Amino acid sequence: MALGSEIEEEMTAVEGRGIKNSPNNISTVALVVDYAPESPQQSQPDITSSPPPPKASDVRNSSPTPPTTGSSSSTMSATTLVIHNPTVAPTKPPQALVERLKDYGQEDVFAFWEELTVEERSILVKDIQSLDLARIDKIIRCSLESRQSHDFHPLFNHKGPPSLSVEPVPESSVSTYEDRKLADKEAWWKSGLKAIYEGKLAVLLLSGGQGTRLGSSDPKGCFNIGLPSGKSLFQIQAERILCIQRLAAQSCDALTTTPVHWYIMTSPFTDEITQKFFEGHKYFGLEPQQVTFFQQGTLPCVSMDGRYVMASTCKVARAPDGNGGVYSALKSSNLLEDMATRGIKYIDCYGVDNALVRVADPTFLGYFIDKGVVAAAKVVRKAYPQEQVGVFVRRGKGGPLSVLEYSEMDPAMTSEINQSTGRLRYCWSNVCLHMFTLDFLNQVANGLENDSIYHLAEKKIPSVDGLTKGMKLEQFVFDAFLYAPTTALFEILREEEFAPVKNANGATYDTPDSARLLVLRLHSRWVVAAGGFITHSIPLYLTGVEISPFYSYLGENLEHLCRGRTFHAPCEIGF
Repeated sequence: MALGSEIEEEMTAVEGRGIKNSPNNISTVALVVDYAPESPQQSQPDITSSPPPPKASDVRNSSPTPPTTGSSSSTMSATTLVIHNPTVAPTKPPQALVERLKDYGQEDVFAFWEELTVEERSILVKDIQSLDLARIDKIIRCSLESRQSHDFHPLFNHKGPPSLSVEPVPESSVSTYEDRKLADKEAWWKSGLKAIYEGKLAVLLLSGGQGTRLGSSDPKGCFNIGLPSGKSLFQIQAERILCIQRLAAQSCDALTTTPVHWYIMTSPFTDEITQKFFEGHKYFGLEPQQVTFFQQGTLPCVSMDGRYVMASTCKVARAPDGNGGVYSALKSSNLLEDMATRGIKYIDCYGVDNALVRVADPTFLGYFIDKGVVAAAKVVRKAYPQEQVGVFVRRGKGGPLSVLEYSEMDPAMTSEINQSTGRLRYCWSNVCLHMFTLDFLNQVANGLENDSIYHLAEKKIPSVDGLTKGMKLEQFVFDAFLYAPTTALFEILREEEFAPVKNANGATYDTPDSARLLVLRLHSRWVVAAGGFITHSIPLYLTGVEISPFYSYLGENLEHLCRGRTFHAPCEIGF
Protein backbone atom coordinates (compact mmCIF):
# COMPACT_ATOMS: atom_id res chain seq x y z
CA MET A 1 0.00 0.00 0.00
CA ALA A 2 1.31 3.48 -0.81
CA LEU A 3 2.49 5.59 2.09
CA GLY A 4 0.00 8.32 1.23
CA SER A 5 -2.84 5.77 1.26
CA GLU A 6 -1.73 4.39 4.63
CA ILE A 7 -1.80 7.86 6.17
CA GLU A 8 -5.15 8.72 4.59
CA GLU A 9 -6.76 5.53 5.93
CA GLU A 10 -5.40 6.18 9.41
CA MET A 11 -6.68 9.76 9.37
CA THR A 12 -10.10 8.54 8.22
CA ALA A 13 -10.20 6.17 11.15
CA VAL A 14 -9.23 8.98 13.51
CA GLU A 15 -11.95 11.31 12.29
CA GLY A 16 -14.45 8.47 12.46
CA ARG A 17 -13.89 8.35 16.21
CA GLY A 18 -14.52 12.05 16.53
CA ILE A 19 -10.86 12.96 16.95
CA LYS A 20 -9.72 15.77 14.68
CA ASN A 21 -6.32 16.86 13.52
CA SER A 22 -4.77 19.95 15.03
CA PRO A 23 -6.28 22.97 13.28
CA ASN A 24 -3.02 24.86 13.72
CA ASN A 25 -0.69 22.38 12.07
CA ILE A 26 -1.83 20.80 8.83
CA SER A 27 1.15 18.43 8.82
CA THR A 28 0.03 16.79 12.08
CA VAL A 29 -0.32 13.00 11.92
CA ALA A 30 -2.70 11.34 14.39
CA LEU A 31 -2.17 7.79 15.56
CA VAL A 32 -5.08 6.29 17.54
CA VAL A 33 -4.72 3.33 19.87
CA ASP A 34 -7.75 1.78 21.61
CA TYR A 35 -7.07 -0.27 24.68
CA ALA A 36 -8.93 -1.82 27.60
CA PRO A 37 -6.82 -2.06 30.77
CA GLU A 38 -7.59 -5.18 32.83
CA SER A 39 -6.41 -3.71 36.10
CA PRO A 40 -5.26 -0.41 37.52
CA GLN A 41 -1.71 -1.75 37.49
CA GLN A 42 -1.74 -2.59 33.78
CA SER A 43 0.91 -0.85 31.73
CA GLN A 44 0.26 1.53 28.86
CA PRO A 45 -1.19 0.04 25.69
CA ASP A 46 1.04 -2.16 23.58
CA ILE A 47 1.95 -0.26 20.46
CA THR A 48 4.99 -2.29 19.51
CA SER A 49 3.69 -2.60 15.96
CA SER A 50 3.92 1.18 15.59
CA PRO A 51 7.12 3.26 15.61
CA PRO A 52 8.36 4.49 19.02
CA PRO A 53 6.19 7.26 20.48
CA PRO A 54 7.47 10.83 20.26
CA LYS A 55 8.73 12.84 23.18
CA ALA A 56 6.30 13.58 25.96
CA SER A 57 6.26 17.21 24.98
CA ASP A 58 4.86 16.19 21.61
CA VAL A 59 2.07 14.01 23.03
CA ARG A 60 -1.29 15.14 24.35
CA ASN A 61 -4.25 13.07 25.51
CA SER A 62 -7.59 13.57 23.89
CA SER A 63 -10.74 13.69 25.97
CA PRO A 64 -12.01 10.20 26.77
CA THR A 65 -14.43 8.69 24.33
CA PRO A 66 -17.63 7.14 25.66
CA PRO A 67 -17.79 3.35 25.81
CA THR A 68 -18.98 1.67 22.69
CA THR A 69 -22.49 0.23 22.87
CA GLY A 70 -22.33 -3.43 23.78
CA SER A 71 -18.80 -3.26 25.12
CA SER A 72 -17.63 -4.92 28.32
CA SER A 73 -17.46 -3.11 31.62
CA SER A 74 -13.75 -2.42 31.00
CA THR A 75 -13.11 1.25 30.37
CA MET A 76 -12.35 2.10 26.72
CA SER A 77 -10.31 5.17 25.85
CA ALA A 78 -8.32 6.53 22.95
CA THR A 79 -4.94 8.15 22.85
CA THR A 80 -3.96 10.44 20.05
CA LEU A 81 -0.24 10.80 19.39
CA VAL A 82 0.27 14.07 17.58
CA ILE A 83 3.57 14.56 15.82
CA HIS A 84 4.21 18.26 15.41
CA ASN A 85 7.59 17.82 13.72
CA PRO A 86 7.00 16.83 10.07
CA THR A 87 10.67 15.93 9.63
CA VAL A 88 10.21 12.73 11.60
CA ALA A 89 7.89 10.22 9.97
CA PRO A 90 6.68 7.19 11.92
CA THR A 91 6.65 4.73 9.03
CA LYS A 92 8.93 2.45 7.07
CA PRO A 93 8.92 2.08 3.29
CA PRO A 94 5.99 -0.04 2.09
CA GLN A 95 7.30 -3.58 2.44
CA ALA A 96 5.70 -4.90 -0.74
CA LEU A 97 7.33 -2.15 -2.77
CA VAL A 98 10.69 -2.78 -1.12
CA GLU A 99 10.48 -6.46 -2.04
CA ARG A 100 9.63 -5.63 -5.66
CA LEU A 101 12.57 -3.26 -5.89
CA LYS A 102 14.87 -5.92 -4.42
CA ASP A 103 13.76 -8.28 -7.18
CA TYR A 104 15.17 -5.79 -9.70
CA GLY A 105 18.20 -4.67 -7.68
CA GLN A 106 16.82 -1.14 -7.26
CA GLU A 107 16.22 -0.97 -3.50
CA ASP A 108 18.82 1.81 -3.21
CA VAL A 109 16.09 4.31 -4.10
CA PHE A 110 15.15 4.21 -0.39
CA ALA A 111 18.70 5.07 0.74
CA PHE A 112 17.63 8.50 2.02
CA TRP A 113 14.39 7.35 3.66
CA GLU A 114 15.39 8.22 7.22
CA GLU A 115 16.19 11.80 6.18
CA LEU A 116 12.87 12.48 4.46
CA THR A 117 9.81 14.29 5.76
CA VAL A 118 6.38 12.69 5.62
CA GLU A 119 5.58 14.62 2.47
CA GLU A 120 8.88 13.69 0.80
CA ARG A 121 8.35 10.02 1.63
CA SER A 122 4.94 10.14 0.01
CA ILE A 123 6.44 11.81 -3.07
CA LEU A 124 9.13 9.13 -3.33
CA VAL A 125 6.68 6.25 -3.00
CA LYS A 126 4.33 7.71 -5.61
CA ASP A 127 7.27 8.39 -7.94
CA ILE A 128 8.40 4.76 -7.77
CA GLN A 129 4.86 3.43 -8.08
CA SER A 130 4.46 5.38 -11.32
CA LEU A 131 7.22 3.30 -12.92
CA ASP A 132 6.58 0.07 -14.79
CA LEU A 133 9.32 -1.69 -12.85
CA ALA A 134 9.17 -5.00 -14.71
CA ARG A 135 9.28 -3.42 -18.17
CA ILE A 136 12.05 -1.01 -17.24
CA ASP A 137 14.10 -3.82 -15.71
CA LYS A 138 13.78 -5.81 -18.93
CA ILE A 139 14.85 -2.80 -21.00
CA ILE A 140 17.89 -2.19 -18.80
CA ARG A 141 18.99 -5.84 -18.78
CA CYS A 142 18.46 -6.44 -22.49
CA SER A 143 20.11 -3.17 -23.50
CA LEU A 144 23.17 -3.79 -21.33
CA GLU A 145 23.49 -7.37 -22.56
CA SER A 146 23.11 -6.24 -26.17
CA ARG A 147 25.79 -3.63 -25.70
CA GLN A 148 28.22 -6.11 -24.19
CA SER A 149 27.62 -8.77 -26.84
CA HIS A 150 27.35 -6.33 -29.81
CA ASP A 151 23.99 -7.92 -30.65
CA PHE A 152 22.16 -4.92 -32.04
CA HIS A 153 18.55 -5.84 -32.44
CA PRO A 154 16.31 -8.86 -31.93
CA LEU A 155 15.44 -8.81 -35.63
CA PHE A 156 19.01 -9.85 -36.41
CA ASN A 157 21.19 -12.76 -35.44
CA HIS A 158 24.45 -10.97 -36.15
CA LYS A 159 27.12 -11.20 -33.48
CA GLY A 160 30.45 -9.48 -33.23
CA PRO A 161 31.53 -5.94 -34.07
CA PRO A 162 29.06 -3.78 -36.02
CA SER A 163 31.42 -3.51 -38.99
CA LEU A 164 31.02 -7.26 -39.63
CA SER A 165 27.23 -7.02 -39.72
CA VAL A 166 26.55 -4.28 -42.25
CA GLU A 167 26.82 -3.51 -45.93
CA PRO A 168 26.97 -0.08 -47.60
CA VAL A 169 23.94 1.23 -49.46
CA PRO A 170 24.90 1.32 -53.16
CA GLU A 171 24.44 4.55 -55.07
CA SER A 172 22.30 2.73 -57.60
CA SER A 173 19.57 2.32 -54.97
CA VAL A 174 19.55 6.02 -54.03
CA SER A 175 17.83 8.86 -55.86
CA THR A 176 20.95 11.00 -56.25
CA TYR A 177 20.74 14.71 -56.83
CA GLU A 178 22.90 14.73 -59.96
CA ASP A 179 21.01 11.92 -61.70
CA ARG A 180 17.55 13.37 -61.14
CA LYS A 181 15.76 14.44 -64.30
CA LEU A 182 13.94 17.75 -64.51
CA ALA A 183 10.78 16.07 -65.78
CA ASP A 184 10.76 13.76 -62.76
CA LYS A 185 11.22 16.63 -60.33
CA GLU A 186 8.38 18.59 -61.89
CA ALA A 187 6.09 15.57 -61.83
CA TRP A 188 6.92 14.86 -58.18
CA TRP A 189 6.34 18.51 -57.26
CA LYS A 190 2.87 18.54 -58.84
CA SER A 191 1.94 15.15 -57.43
CA GLY A 192 3.02 16.22 -53.96
CA LEU A 193 1.07 19.48 -54.12
CA LYS A 194 -2.04 17.60 -55.20
CA ALA A 195 -1.77 15.19 -52.25
CA ILE A 196 -1.24 18.12 -49.88
CA TYR A 197 -4.31 19.93 -51.19
CA GLU A 198 -6.31 16.72 -50.78
CA GLY A 199 -5.34 16.65 -47.10
CA LYS A 200 -3.32 13.44 -47.34
CA LEU A 201 -0.14 14.79 -45.71
CA ALA A 202 0.53 15.59 -42.07
CA VAL A 203 3.69 17.07 -40.62
CA LEU A 204 5.24 15.47 -37.55
CA LEU A 205 7.71 17.59 -35.60
CA LEU A 206 10.12 16.07 -33.07
CA SER A 207 10.51 18.80 -30.48
CA GLY A 208 11.01 17.17 -27.12
CA GLY A 209 14.52 18.46 -26.51
CA GLN A 210 15.67 21.50 -24.58
CA GLY A 211 18.28 23.89 -25.91
CA THR A 212 20.75 23.01 -23.17
CA ARG A 213 23.76 22.91 -25.48
CA LEU A 214 22.61 26.25 -26.89
CA GLY A 215 22.75 27.77 -23.43
CA SER A 216 18.98 27.83 -23.00
CA SER A 217 16.51 25.77 -20.97
CA ASP A 218 13.70 26.62 -23.41
CA PRO A 219 12.60 24.26 -26.19
CA LYS A 220 14.93 24.38 -29.19
CA GLY A 221 12.12 25.59 -31.41
CA CYS A 222 11.89 28.83 -29.44
CA PHE A 223 15.48 29.67 -30.35
CA ASN A 224 16.28 32.74 -32.47
CA ILE A 225 19.37 32.01 -34.58
CA GLY A 226 19.95 35.70 -35.33
CA LEU A 227 18.29 36.17 -38.71
CA PRO A 228 17.42 39.76 -39.68
CA SER A 229 13.75 38.99 -38.99
CA GLY A 230 14.50 37.66 -35.51
CA LYS A 231 12.21 34.69 -36.18
CA SER A 232 12.38 31.55 -34.06
CA LEU A 233 12.76 28.08 -35.56
CA PHE A 234 9.08 27.43 -34.78
CA GLN A 235 8.03 30.53 -36.70
CA ILE A 236 10.19 29.72 -39.72
CA GLN A 237 8.65 26.25 -39.95
CA ALA A 238 5.09 27.49 -39.41
CA GLU A 239 5.47 30.03 -42.22
CA ARG A 240 6.76 27.33 -44.56
CA ILE A 241 3.59 25.35 -43.86
CA LEU A 242 1.51 28.42 -44.69
CA CYS A 243 3.46 28.88 -47.91
CA ILE A 244 3.02 25.29 -49.05
CA GLN A 245 -0.71 25.44 -48.31
CA ARG A 246 -0.98 28.42 -50.63
CA LEU A 247 1.12 26.76 -53.35
CA ALA A 248 -0.97 23.58 -53.14
CA ALA A 249 -4.20 25.54 -53.58
CA GLN A 250 -2.76 27.48 -56.52
CA SER A 251 -1.55 24.27 -58.16
CA CYS A 252 -5.07 22.84 -57.99
CA ASP A 253 -6.73 26.12 -59.10
CA ALA A 254 -8.54 26.30 -55.78
CA LEU A 255 -9.74 29.45 -54.07
CA THR A 256 -9.24 28.13 -50.55
CA THR A 257 -6.35 26.33 -48.90
CA THR A 258 -6.36 22.97 -47.14
CA PRO A 259 -4.73 23.10 -43.70
CA VAL A 260 -1.72 20.83 -43.26
CA HIS A 261 -2.08 19.32 -39.81
CA TRP A 262 0.99 19.81 -37.63
CA TYR A 263 1.60 17.24 -34.89
CA ILE A 264 4.22 18.49 -32.46
CA MET A 265 5.85 16.09 -30.03
CA THR A 266 7.03 17.74 -26.83
CA SER A 267 8.29 16.28 -23.56
CA PRO A 268 7.33 16.89 -19.93
CA PHE A 269 10.21 19.37 -19.86
CA THR A 270 9.11 21.40 -22.90
CA ASP A 271 5.36 20.95 -23.29
CA GLU A 272 4.00 23.88 -21.29
CA ILE A 273 6.56 26.37 -22.59
CA THR A 274 6.02 25.24 -26.18
CA GLN A 275 2.25 25.62 -26.02
CA LYS A 276 2.49 29.04 -24.37
CA PHE A 277 4.99 30.11 -27.04
CA PHE A 278 2.54 29.20 -29.79
CA GLU A 279 -0.36 30.87 -27.99
CA GLY A 280 1.68 34.01 -27.37
CA HIS A 281 2.52 34.25 -31.09
CA LYS A 282 -1.02 33.40 -32.25
CA TYR A 283 0.22 30.17 -33.81
CA PHE A 284 2.28 32.21 -36.31
CA GLY A 285 -0.74 32.61 -38.58
CA LEU A 286 -1.84 28.98 -38.53
CA GLU A 287 -5.27 27.96 -37.32
CA PRO A 288 -5.00 26.71 -33.71
CA GLN A 289 -7.07 23.65 -34.56
CA GLN A 290 -4.52 22.48 -37.14
CA VAL A 291 -1.83 22.11 -34.47
CA THR A 292 -1.80 19.19 -32.04
CA PHE A 293 0.68 18.88 -29.18
CA PHE A 294 1.49 15.58 -27.50
CA GLN A 295 4.16 14.43 -25.08
CA GLN A 296 6.73 11.70 -25.45
CA GLY A 297 7.42 9.39 -22.54
CA THR A 298 10.28 9.34 -20.07
CA LEU A 299 12.45 6.60 -18.59
CA PRO A 300 14.72 6.54 -15.54
CA CYS A 301 18.34 7.49 -16.00
CA VAL A 302 20.62 4.69 -14.84
CA SER A 303 24.18 4.30 -13.60
CA MET A 304 26.75 2.45 -15.67
CA ASP A 305 25.74 -0.79 -13.92
CA GLY A 306 22.01 -0.23 -14.47
CA ARG A 307 20.83 1.23 -11.15
CA TYR A 308 18.43 4.16 -11.00
CA VAL A 309 20.05 7.57 -10.61
CA MET A 310 18.32 9.75 -8.01
CA ALA A 311 17.64 13.32 -9.11
CA SER A 312 16.95 14.21 -5.48
CA THR A 313 16.44 12.30 -2.26
CA CYS A 314 12.80 11.69 -3.23
CA LYS A 315 12.80 11.65 -7.05
CA VAL A 316 14.23 9.27 -9.62
CA ALA A 317 16.11 11.05 -12.41
CA ARG A 318 14.24 10.74 -15.70
CA ALA A 319 14.85 11.74 -19.29
CA PRO A 320 12.80 11.66 -22.51
CA ASP A 321 12.89 8.24 -24.17
CA GLY A 322 14.56 9.54 -27.35
CA ASN A 323 12.98 10.86 -30.54
CA GLY A 324 12.02 7.26 -31.32
CA GLY A 325 9.55 7.55 -28.46
CA VAL A 326 7.34 9.33 -30.97
CA TYR A 327 5.79 6.05 -32.13
CA SER A 328 4.57 4.84 -28.75
CA ALA A 329 3.53 8.42 -27.88
CA LEU A 330 1.39 8.66 -31.01
CA LYS A 331 -0.24 5.37 -30.11
CA SER A 332 -0.87 6.14 -26.45
CA SER A 333 -2.27 9.58 -27.37
CA ASN A 334 -4.67 8.00 -29.90
CA LEU A 335 -3.21 10.24 -32.59
CA LEU A 336 -2.76 7.46 -35.12
CA GLU A 337 -6.53 7.09 -35.05
CA ASP A 338 -6.84 10.88 -35.27
CA MET A 339 -4.72 10.87 -38.43
CA ALA A 340 -6.86 8.17 -39.98
CA THR A 341 -10.03 10.10 -39.16
CA ARG A 342 -8.61 13.17 -40.92
CA GLY A 343 -7.88 11.15 -44.06
CA ILE A 344 -4.11 11.44 -43.66
CA LYS A 345 -2.06 8.82 -45.50
CA TYR A 346 1.49 10.20 -45.39
CA ILE A 347 3.55 11.70 -42.58
CA ASP A 348 6.51 14.05 -43.08
CA CYS A 349 8.68 13.65 -39.96
CA TYR A 350 11.61 15.89 -39.02
CA GLY A 351 13.65 17.31 -36.15
CA VAL A 352 13.16 20.85 -34.92
CA ASP A 353 16.82 21.91 -34.99
CA ASN A 354 17.21 22.41 -38.75
CA ALA A 355 16.90 26.00 -39.96
CA LEU A 356 16.63 24.97 -43.63
CA VAL A 357 14.12 22.13 -43.32
CA ARG A 358 11.62 22.04 -46.18
CA VAL A 359 8.53 21.26 -44.14
CA ALA A 360 5.92 19.30 -46.16
CA ASP A 361 8.23 19.14 -49.19
CA PRO A 362 6.04 18.39 -52.25
CA THR A 363 8.96 16.99 -54.26
CA PHE A 364 9.90 14.48 -51.57
CA LEU A 365 6.24 13.54 -51.08
CA GLY A 366 5.71 13.05 -54.81
CA TYR A 367 8.84 10.88 -55.02
CA PHE A 368 7.63 8.85 -52.02
CA ILE A 369 4.22 8.25 -53.60
CA ASP A 370 5.82 7.39 -56.94
CA LYS A 371 8.11 4.76 -55.41
CA GLY A 372 5.29 3.17 -53.43
CA VAL A 373 7.46 2.52 -50.36
CA VAL A 374 6.42 2.67 -46.71
CA ALA A 375 9.46 4.57 -45.40
CA ALA A 376 11.93 6.98 -46.96
CA ALA A 377 14.66 9.34 -45.81
CA LYS A 378 16.44 12.34 -47.18
CA VAL A 379 20.21 11.96 -47.00
CA VAL A 380 23.30 14.09 -47.60
CA ARG A 381 26.75 12.85 -48.55
CA LYS A 382 29.31 12.81 -45.79
CA ALA A 383 31.55 15.84 -46.12
CA TYR A 384 34.70 13.96 -45.06
CA PRO A 385 35.53 10.52 -43.59
CA GLN A 386 35.76 11.64 -39.96
CA GLU A 387 32.52 13.64 -39.98
CA GLN A 388 30.68 12.48 -36.87
CA VAL A 389 27.32 11.55 -38.37
CA GLY A 390 25.32 8.35 -38.53
CA VAL A 391 25.06 6.73 -41.94
CA PHE A 392 22.45 4.51 -43.56
CA VAL A 393 23.55 0.90 -44.06
CA ARG A 394 22.08 -2.50 -44.79
CA ARG A 395 22.08 -4.81 -41.78
CA GLY A 396 23.65 -7.85 -43.38
CA LYS A 397 23.73 -8.62 -47.08
CA GLY A 398 20.35 -7.67 -48.48
CA GLY A 399 19.10 -6.91 -44.98
CA PRO A 400 16.85 -4.07 -43.85
CA LEU A 401 17.89 -0.45 -43.93
CA SER A 402 19.24 0.99 -40.70
CA VAL A 403 21.47 3.72 -39.34
CA LEU A 404 24.95 3.02 -38.01
CA GLU A 405 26.14 5.63 -35.55
CA TYR A 406 29.60 7.11 -36.01
CA SER A 407 30.67 5.70 -32.64
CA GLU A 408 29.75 2.19 -33.87
CA MET A 409 31.91 2.40 -36.97
CA ASP A 410 35.38 0.93 -37.18
CA PRO A 411 37.82 3.74 -38.14
CA ALA A 412 38.76 1.84 -41.28
CA MET A 413 35.10 1.78 -42.36
CA THR A 414 34.80 5.54 -42.30
CA SER A 415 37.57 5.87 -44.91
CA GLU A 416 36.64 3.03 -47.26
CA ILE A 417 36.43 4.18 -50.88
CA ASN A 418 34.12 2.88 -53.59
CA GLN A 419 36.60 2.13 -56.35
CA SER A 420 34.05 2.61 -59.13
CA THR A 421 33.00 6.10 -58.01
CA GLY A 422 35.98 7.31 -56.00
CA ARG A 423 33.60 8.27 -53.19
CA LEU A 424 33.14 6.99 -49.65
CA ARG A 425 31.40 3.61 -49.44
CA TYR A 426 29.55 4.57 -46.26
CA CYS A 427 28.46 8.04 -47.27
CA TRP A 428 24.69 8.51 -46.84
CA SER A 429 24.29 10.66 -43.74
CA ASN A 430 21.11 10.56 -41.68
CA VAL A 431 19.73 14.08 -41.18
CA CYS A 432 16.39 13.20 -39.54
CA LEU A 433 14.15 13.97 -42.52
CA HIS A 434 11.76 11.06 -43.03
CA MET A 435 8.52 10.15 -44.77
CA PHE A 436 6.21 7.33 -43.65
CA THR A 437 2.83 5.91 -44.54
CA LEU A 438 0.25 5.91 -41.77
CA ASP A 439 -0.21 2.15 -42.07
CA PHE A 440 3.50 1.67 -41.46
CA LEU A 441 3.47 3.96 -38.41
CA ASN A 442 0.81 1.74 -36.87
CA GLN A 443 3.02 -1.28 -37.46
CA VAL A 444 6.08 0.44 -35.97
CA ALA A 445 4.19 1.64 -32.91
CA ASN A 446 3.18 -1.94 -32.12
CA GLY A 447 6.64 -3.32 -32.85
CA LEU A 448 8.77 -0.86 -30.91
CA GLU A 449 6.36 -0.97 -28.00
CA ASN A 450 7.48 -4.56 -27.38
CA ASP A 451 11.14 -3.93 -28.13
CA SER A 452 13.39 -4.30 -25.09
CA ILE A 453 16.69 -3.19 -26.62
CA TYR A 454 17.22 0.55 -26.34
CA HIS A 455 20.17 2.74 -27.25
CA LEU A 456 22.31 3.60 -24.22
CA ALA A 457 23.47 7.21 -24.38
CA GLU A 458 26.27 7.95 -21.93
CA LYS A 459 25.69 11.33 -20.30
CA LYS A 460 26.51 13.37 -17.24
CA ILE A 461 23.28 13.02 -15.27
CA PRO A 462 22.27 15.73 -12.75
CA SER A 463 21.76 13.83 -9.51
CA VAL A 464 21.54 14.21 -5.74
CA ASP A 465 25.32 13.70 -5.73
CA GLY A 466 26.01 16.25 -8.47
CA LEU A 467 26.76 15.37 -12.08
CA THR A 468 27.00 11.59 -12.27
CA LYS A 469 28.25 9.45 -15.14
CA GLY A 470 25.30 7.46 -16.30
CA MET A 471 23.09 6.50 -19.22
CA LYS A 472 19.82 7.55 -20.80
CA LEU A 473 17.61 4.87 -22.35
CA GLU A 474 16.49 5.97 -25.80
CA GLN A 475 14.83 4.83 -28.97
CA PHE A 476 15.63 6.68 -32.19
CA VAL A 477 13.23 7.69 -34.90
CA PHE A 478 15.30 5.82 -37.50
CA ASP A 479 14.73 2.54 -35.61
CA ALA A 480 11.53 2.34 -37.64
CA PHE A 481 13.48 1.46 -40.78
CA LEU A 482 14.30 -1.94 -39.28
CA TYR A 483 10.63 -2.83 -39.67
CA ALA A 484 10.17 -1.43 -43.18
CA PRO A 485 9.69 -3.97 -46.01
CA THR A 486 10.23 -1.25 -48.63
CA THR A 487 12.41 1.85 -48.30
CA ALA A 488 13.97 4.60 -50.37
CA LEU A 489 16.74 7.17 -49.91
CA PHE A 490 16.55 10.62 -51.49
CA GLU A 491 19.73 12.69 -51.72
CA ILE A 492 19.58 16.42 -50.97
CA LEU A 493 22.22 19.15 -50.89
CA ARG A 494 23.13 20.21 -47.37
CA GLU A 495 23.58 23.84 -48.45
CA GLU A 496 19.92 23.85 -49.51
CA GLU A 497 18.18 21.79 -46.82
CA PHE A 498 20.39 21.10 -43.83
CA ALA A 499 21.42 23.81 -41.36
CA PRO A 500 21.62 22.09 -37.94
CA VAL A 501 21.39 24.10 -34.73
CA LYS A 502 22.86 21.93 -31.98
CA ASN A 503 25.76 23.73 -30.30
CA ALA A 504 26.26 27.19 -28.84
CA ASN A 505 28.17 29.82 -30.78
CA GLY A 506 31.87 29.30 -30.28
CA ALA A 507 31.71 25.59 -31.09
CA THR A 508 33.33 24.42 -34.32
CA TYR A 509 30.15 23.26 -36.06
CA ASP A 510 26.31 23.21 -36.01
CA THR A 511 25.92 26.57 -34.26
CA PRO A 512 23.28 29.30 -34.62
CA ASP A 513 25.87 31.40 -36.48
CA SER A 514 26.66 28.65 -38.98
CA ALA A 515 22.95 27.91 -39.52
CA ARG A 516 22.13 31.59 -40.01
CA LEU A 517 24.85 31.96 -42.65
CA LEU A 518 23.57 28.91 -44.52
CA VAL A 519 20.09 30.46 -44.65
CA LEU A 520 21.37 33.88 -45.74
CA ARG A 521 23.64 32.43 -48.44
CA LEU A 522 20.88 30.28 -49.92
CA HIS A 523 18.40 33.15 -49.99
CA SER A 524 21.02 35.47 -51.48
CA ARG A 525 21.49 33.01 -54.35
CA TRP A 526 17.73 33.03 -54.88
CA VAL A 527 17.70 36.83 -55.14
CA VAL A 528 20.53 36.90 -57.67
CA ALA A 529 18.91 34.10 -59.70
CA ALA A 530 15.71 36.18 -59.78
CA GLY A 531 17.54 39.20 -61.21
CA GLY A 532 18.19 41.10 -58.00
CA PHE A 533 21.37 42.70 -56.65
CA ILE A 534 22.91 42.65 -53.19
CA THR A 535 25.19 45.25 -51.64
CA HIS A 536 27.02 44.71 -48.40
CA SER A 537 29.31 46.51 -45.98
CA ILE A 538 31.03 43.35 -44.76
CA PRO A 539 32.22 40.35 -46.82
CA LEU A 540 29.25 38.63 -48.41
CA TYR A 541 30.32 35.24 -47.06
CA LEU A 542 29.54 36.65 -43.60
CA THR A 543 26.14 38.05 -44.43
CA GLY A 544 23.25 37.90 -46.89
CA VAL A 545 19.52 38.44 -47.21
CA GLU A 546 16.57 36.58 -45.74
CA ILE A 547 13.42 35.84 -47.71
CA SER A 548 10.18 35.30 -45.85
CA PRO A 549 8.55 31.92 -46.54
CA PHE A 550 5.39 33.91 -47.28
CA TYR A 551 7.12 34.91 -50.51
CA SER A 552 8.92 31.74 -51.54
CA TYR A 553 9.30 28.11 -50.49
CA LEU A 554 12.42 27.19 -52.50
CA GLY A 555 13.21 30.26 -54.58
CA GLU A 556 10.13 30.30 -56.82
CA ASN A 557 8.02 33.37 -57.69
CA LEU A 558 10.68 35.97 -56.85
CA GLU A 559 11.22 37.66 -60.22
CA HIS A 560 8.47 40.27 -59.77
CA LEU A 561 9.91 41.13 -56.38
CA CYS A 562 13.65 41.08 -57.08
CA ARG A 563 14.34 41.81 -60.74
CA GLY A 564 16.27 45.06 -61.09
CA ARG A 565 16.14 45.81 -57.36
CA THR A 566 19.06 46.18 -54.99
CA PHE A 567 19.02 44.91 -51.41
CA HIS A 568 21.56 45.85 -48.78
CA ALA A 569 22.63 42.91 -46.64
CA PRO A 570 21.78 41.92 -44.04
CA CYS A 571 18.02 42.40 -44.42
CA GLU A 572 14.75 40.51 -44.67
CA ILE A 573 12.70 40.56 -47.84
CA GLY A 574 9.15 40.12 -46.66
CA PHE A 575 5.68 41.61 -46.67
